[in-house]
Amino acid sequence: MAIDQWLEPDVTLAGAHALMTTRLGGVSMPPFESFNLRQGLGDDPSAVDANLARLYEAVGVPIVWLNQVHGNRAVVVGPADAAPGAAIHAADAAVCTERGVACAVQVADCLPVLLSCENGSGVAAAHAGWRGLASGVLESAVTALCTAASCKPSEVHAWLGPCIGPQKFEVGADVLHAFGAFAHDLSDGAFVPYREAKWLVDLRLLARRKLRAMGLHAVASSQACTFSDASRYFSFRRDRITGRMAAVIWRR
Repeated sequence: MAIDQWLEPDVTLAGAHALMTTRLGGVSMPPFESFNLRQGLGDDPSAVDANLARLYEAVGVPIVWLNQVHGNRAVVVGPADAAPGAAIHAADAAVCTERGVACAVQVADCLPVLLSCENGSGVAAAHAGWRGLASGVLESAVTALCTAASCKPSEVHAWLGPCIGPQKFEVGADVLHAFGAFAHDLSDGAFVPYREAKWLVDLRLLARRKLRAMGLHAVASSQACTFSDASRYFSFRRDRITGRMAAVIWRR
């Protein structure tokens, strides 16, 4: 089973099982080697199906996938959303309070954020690239989770997964402005001047600040950079043509 080549952050997520795949442990051929989980990128469809079957075996429950649009919409899902032929939600965060179904997001540089209520009453997965972070996807996910699971933000645990790191994520002024930051006031450390009209961005720092501002105290984080570790992680910015990994969470 490929799970020994993946990440298991469940120790930080009360009341939940969770995992995040890497690019290891699958059957896809270059440039998608080897555990690509998204169809439609140019990979052999049968290889993607085989990889998905391995993931489903490891998780043990049906998985709800999203049509991720780099927005801030969070949806509450259940077993019906994982049934064959079910409509796929256009959203960037999924929340579930029922057992027997998992929430998932796919990434290849964007930040995956997994959330759980400490009493085990609900879980959520969010896809947080810079557009989603700036537009409030984490705020939407936490609010939807707390509403659906009847808990407070202070009772929510979070895990921030591997993403493009702060030494590799180069952006322009449009990204600064999206977060309300400006070139003359960058004292917070999330944006570091790099070269003319370019800055380096720390996605995890931005996410951590947003979560703490909402009242979350238990926020754990991977420090892995998807761009820098080509042997272990897919990176769209590094390779352009590449596969996708998944961060998955479900109730115990």
